[in-house]
Amino acid sequence: MSLHWTQHLILVPVILPLLVGAALAPLTQGWHRLKFWLSYASILGLVANALALVHLTDGGAWQDGMGIYLAGNWSAPFGIALLADRLSSIMLLLTALLGLASLHFTKQRWGRIGVHFHTLFQFLLMGINGAFLTHDLFNLFVFFEVMLAASYGLVLHGYNAERIRASMQYIAINLAAALLFLLGLALIYATTGTLNMADVAGRVPLLAGDDLALFKIGATMMALTFLTKSAMWPLGFWLPTTYAAASPPVAAMLVLMTKVGAYVVLRLWLLIFSDDAGAAAGFGKDALLYGGMATIVFGAAGMLSTDTAGRMAGYAAIISSGTLLAVIGYGQPNLVTAGIYYLIGSTLAVAAFLLLIELIDRIRTPRSAMLALTMEAYAVEDAPAEPVGRGVPAVMAFLSLAFAACALMIAGLPPLPGFIAKFGMFHAVLHPQVVATAANGVMTGPTTIPVAGWVLIALIVLSGLIAVISMMRFGVRTFWASGVLVPPKLHRTEVMPIIFLLGLAIGMTIQANALFGYLARASDAIHRPASYIGRVLSEPTLPGPASSPAPTINLTPEAP
Repeated sequence: MSLHWTQHLILVPVILPLLVGAALAPLTQGWHRLKFWLSYASILGLVANALALVHLTDGGAWQDGMGIYLAGNWSAPFGIALLADRLSSIMLLLTALLGLASLHFTKQRWGRIGVHFHTLFQFLLMGINGAFLTHDLFNLFVFFEVMLAASYGLVLHGYNAERIRASMQYIAINLAAALLFLLGLALIYATTGTLNMADVAGRVPLLAGDDLALFKIGATMMALTFLTKSAMWPLGFWLPTTYAAASPPVAAMLVLMTKVGAYVVLRLWLLIFSDDAGAAAGFGKDALLYGGMATIVFGAAGMLSTDTAGRMAGYAAIISSGTLLAVIGYGQPNLVTAGIYYLIGSTLAVAAFLLLIELIDRIRTPRSAMLALTMEAYAVEDAPAEPVGRGVPAVMAFLSLAFAACALMIAGLPPLPGFIAKFGMFHAVLHPQVVATAANGVMTGPTTIPVAGWVLIALIVLSGLIAVISMMRFGVRTFWASGVLVPPKLHRTEVMPIIFLLGLAIGMTIQANALFGYLARASDAIHRPASYIGRVLSEPTLPGPASSPAPTINLTPEAP
């Protein structure tokens, strides 16, 4: 008996960037072309592998749509278990596609700045992929630290004074969050005796008294790490500064890193604090709901108050993160489906906008930009000259259309994915889904729409309106400023990633029905934690090699 070759695909998203990153580390800057193409080939391999995992998890090849890889052939909960399901597979695909676009953007300039950019980029992918796949809390900490350690160097990439200040703040906050993560793990292990997620979920209903209180404290401390990474208010003050300071391809990957924290919260809270968790059932969901709402308000206020494109993108990411956290806390499977769709669409939108910002910044010279700000400050109206007909350069047409597409997606206006996701969330709130608990099969669900549901709808609408105002204001100042437009020079390698990301968003719109169906199946699976617990803990190990019989030794003396 041997392991089927398809199960080895679960390990590829971790091992491939690890090996490629290690191979790139000793290469000097003179090998930058080789480093780029090796890194590019690695990401193409990750894209192909993620597509295969999506097919395997949703195509009936694996039982319950789950593939489990037991590292070292140790059964859970003693060994390290990697789990691929529909949700983790689609997140792996999103990571690979966004990494492909970001890396392609670096070919012209950013990939040549710094010796170890490609090495750190591969390690970043390794950490993100490992966080999506691991089913062990300690290894989740390990992958988080790999991801964060790589991001420390990448935020400093192409360093200047602004990036150094932003990176010091970023490093200090994440180190403090890592300490809380470790303390939370210690308390969870002390009360449950295990760190395997499925095993922890199975033991939580048995906790009571002081053990349950300590477990909740440990879970809260651990959650603070994920919520800091998710930029939940008031923990997300670091994000706009970091996004504005980082180089565009790095900032695009930071958008995904923010979603990693929300993903872990979604995975853990639905698994550990499900309806079957006894006295711990539903722990922290109200905090996620109201904290997510507060995060939406914070992001919307910040987006309205800033006129810097990088900070505007950061606040847009905060709004999307807060929306997802509120969706998790609301506790409706169909709402989670729409929330995951919104996660994917908003990630593509904000990442494309961050890449676009560098190209837009080339439109105006420093002198013209200062003149425009001075005229605005002193309320000086620029009287236009006699209109002269002139054609719009192709570069300006591309930049304005790409900006309009990003604005539509970020604001959630039709017909792009942001609108579809918000419409799906509104429908889920207004039509509550009745679910059956795994424990007793009783159908449960709200009969009326709670006040929190109406508030959530209002905040989503209001945040979209503020995003429209902010993006429109920035667009008018940038593209319709009289006499200050200078068509920039763009390289094909800088344009194609933006077109690629926007094309993916358009594809999400065209294939919305199929994607919603896939995500509905993913949401239904993660809302049935009993199947996860049973599959992980019952996954068999491979038998060892058959031992040959020991040789016999004749101790009887031979006759002379």
